[in-house]
Amino acid sequence: MSQTVYDALVIGSGAAGSFAVKELTAQGLSVLLLEAGPAVGPKDFDPSRKKPPASAINIWERARATIKGQPIQARAAFFTERFSRFFVNDRKNPYTTPRNEPFLWIRGRQGGGRLHSFGRVLLRWTDEDFKIRSRTGKGVDWPISYEEMTPFYDEVETYLGLYGNKDNAPTLPDGVYAKPASLTPAEETFKGAVESRWPERRVVSWRYIAPDADRVPRPLREALASGHLTVQYDAIVRRIVTDEKTGHATGAEYIDRNTGAVSTARAATVVVAASPIESVRLLLNSASAKHPNGLGNSADMLGRYFMDQLPCLAFGSFAGAKGWALDESAPTDPFYNPSGGIFIPRFGEGDRGRGDFDYQGSVGRSPTPNNADARLAFFGFGRMLPYADNRITLDQRRKDAWNIPAPHIRCVMQADEHALLQQQEETLITMIKDVGGELEFIGSPTGLKEMGSGAFPDASPFSRFMFRKWFRKTMCMGAAIHETGGARMGTTRGDSVLNPYNQVWDAPNVIVTDASSFPGSGVAGTTLTVMGLTLRACRNLVAQYKAGQFEA
Repeated sequence: MSQTVYDALVIGSGAAGSFAVKELTAQGLSVLLLEAGPAVGPKDFDPSRKKPPASAINIWERARATIKGQPIQARAAFFTERFSRFFVNDRKNPYTTPRNEPFLWIRGRQGGGRLHSFGRVLLRWTDEDFKIRSRTGKGVDWPISYEEMTPFYDEVETYLGLYGNKDNAPTLPDGVYAKPASLTPAEETFKGAVESRWPERRVVSWRYIAPDADRVPRPLREALASGHLTVQYDAIVRRIVTDEKTGHATGAEYIDRNTGAVSTARAATVVVAASPIESVRLLLNSASAKHPNGLGNSADMLGRYFMDQLPCLAFGSFAGAKGWALDESAPTDPFYNPSGGIFIPRFGEGDRGRGDFDYQGSVGRSPTPNNADARLAFFGFGRMLPYADNRITLDQRRKDAWNIPAPHIRCVMQADEHALLQQQEETLITMIKDVGGELEFIGSPTGLKEMGSGAFPDASPFSRFMFRKWFRKTMCMGAAIHETGGARMGTTRGDSVLNPYNQVWDAPNVIVTDASSFPGSGVAGTTLTVMGLTLRACRNLVAQYKAGQFEA
């Protein structure tokens, strides 16, 4: 019996994969989507699970998740049991790291991927990111610029209907917004205090999308409605199959998550969109006679230059405002908490505190008595430079539940990162103190610093003890959940895995469009850039395919 040969095979259904199937089906291609996890629908968003945590540290929720098989996922800074089904089982999905160099790999395997658990904040990158080497002498320039990305940013933002405002912030380009985003009264006061004291610093609202009431990401829904998409859930891809003569991809071999049955799908083109570490792992595991060191690894670049952003977490209070307020910019969702907050982008050129970092947070959004100081929380994100020995390799001694080699992840800060992270923390401490705030703690991969009454002063002594004990395992590299690199884009095949259109140099009918393709880490969330790059790469791939450049 003849096997169906699809025009395109897409691996993964998150931010990259969902936009890939949307674009490919819109252009009339027959597409097979292979998703490692189950389908997700309304039943997975039971409003009864929306319960307030037992404590600010939610230590017991994390302990229960650990017992059930999620000891790593439960370390995510904002983990709650409500979302536990959107994170993997760590026992079935192991990975390794160098001794004393932990990396926190937070992952989700289901239809829509991490779109069900991410913060939904979508921020543009700038040439501070894309042309970092030209501007600072550090890192490496991308083979594309902000000007080239602008129309794709515009398109994605228009399609998703963002909440946001025209802020005219020099270091954070405005986008296309469908509806305004609000700040709480406490955030307005905080904004005024910061901007009046430091004119080059801007405090703006989040730019975000509201939860999707249909629960299936819109691009995936539209691709399904086209009639051109076939979806195979619970399909764990273990290798991409290639032609022994041309080296081009011919499809993929996958394992049924539940039965263990092995199948092969055939396609003329392949889109790898499984998330950075998973995509690199898959390419490494796709070794063949034509690609002996892994697919796309002829220059020994695959897996190298892996990064995450530098994380720091701070909690405290703000004496400039009392109590709290509910942000009703977006409709109330029965499952998710309200979105919104403040974002402080890179400081402007004239600011002495300027560095490659930014802060995302909130002021006056946590329930607090009306006569008490407003609560504040901030998460800082700093730039990590690409290093060749920060890399993903295969650990042949460890296998997952489907007998696929586990990834070994090395993501270690160097002197530049240590200096920048210290500046990132000290700048936040000073800024909050100087506008009337008081921190209780700030922490990062360098450790926990408590101040005043200390971390979570109202929590039980046991909870505070466990928080301190687990902090290093929680706030290590990976905690930013903005991992990038490993299959970077470039202008020559000698120093990159992909060409400027995300095509694998060694197999141009394969594109990789998740953040593994990023040559630099940036300092803002990766999701909007992933979506825009995916549209750009898919259009180029389709144009070449329709011109007959790839054989089925």
